[in-house]
Amino acid sequence: MCRHPKINVIGTLILQSLSILHFKNIREANLVFADKINCFVGLNGQGKTNLLDAIYHLSFTKSFLNNLDSQNITHGEDLALIQGTYDNDETISCGLKRGQKKQFRRGKKDYKRLIDHIGLIPLVMVSPQDSELITDGSDERRRFLDGVISQLDRPYLDHLTHYNALLKQRNALLKQCAEHAPNEPVPATDEESLFEILEIQMSSHAEYIFRERTAFIEHFVPVFRDLYAEIAGHEENVSLAYVSQLQDRDLADAFRRTRSRDLILGWTSQGIHKDDLPMRLGDYPLKQVASQGQQKTFLLALKLAQALYLSSETLNGKRSNDHCLLLLDDIFDKLDATRVERIIRLLQSDRFGQIFITDTDRQHLSELLPQDNPHARLFTVHNGEVNG
Repeated sequence: MCRHPKINVIGTLILQSLSILHFKNIREANLVFADKINCFVGLNGQGKTNLLDAIYHLSFTKSFLNNLDSQNITHGEDLALIQGTYDNDETISCGLKRGQKKQFRRGKKDYKRLIDHIGLIPLVMVSPQDSELITDGSDERRRFLDGVISQLDRPYLDHLTHYNALLKQRNALLKQCAEHAPNEPVPATDEESLFEILEIQMSSHAEYIFRERTAFIEHFVPVFRDLYAEIAGHEENVSLAYVSQLQDRDLADAFRRTRSRDLILGWTSQGIHKDDLPMRLGDYPLKQVASQGQQKTFLLALKLAQALYLSSETLNGKRSNDHCLLLLDDIFDKLDATRVERIIRLLQSDRFGQIFITDTDRQHLSELLPQDNPHARLFTVHNGEVNG
């Protein structure tokens, strides 16, 4: 039985049209999309990725690439507008104006909290930046984990937000105590009580987060491995695991036992903010032994599994939902012809819904777009202008 409140998605999750004004290098665009495959072709730096970022913005209320809203407004302009129309004529719009708060609207109603929009339009973005999941620290992998689960489970996002706020408070208290009494291994009574209050609350939120991460990985990994084998063949053995301190300890007790050490460190050494997702090829860490093509295949299989997870009731057991939107930015680079052919066949199947894909090579996209296919469209992008 589903424990969590469902997030009601928009219709069948088809983005029918997109209007853009002064978003990055796209001064103006009004596009009507096909319901299956939409391809953007053009040289590097022409605006293909910016189109995907505009679609991403309407799902996550922020840019995939820039944290500062002002950086998403065309240079020399004061405002930017993005509006998407989805199946059942539901509209989502975003307005950016320099020096002012972002406006985000569903239909004619403004959101009071942007977080309330997350999950309404499930979407997966695949981009060259995904390599950070392999090369960077555990923060990136936890961000991936949290991003997938949060699109389905609103309480998870609430627990995560509260946990991170409490973690920030505990770290601030650790630094405050260390500054005021650097030679005292144990804080004063009032401060010790404050630590206990924070740690009890953190432990409660952490238990929920740990439980949902564990359940997610259990369902997710078999799908990921099947997709990897479908693209790369069955000769390569890959694995993805979930490692957490909560697998072998009580967090509240761990907080108490390590408090003196944390005072010296100045930060919290225990908790779900230390969780990781080790990625391996055979018996070795992926980033140490995998080729660029193998790493790209791993990441693509990871994100395609995410798309299936968000779309399938039988996989996640939390809701029935049509396919999520899938954005694919420059996915064919560094892949051999065999893997490209298998990916194209996979994307053409009915396992995935509406797809938006960019490439500099029209040949790859032509294979995705059989002539006279009413379910596919090709757009050319040059210097921020889109035609198709």
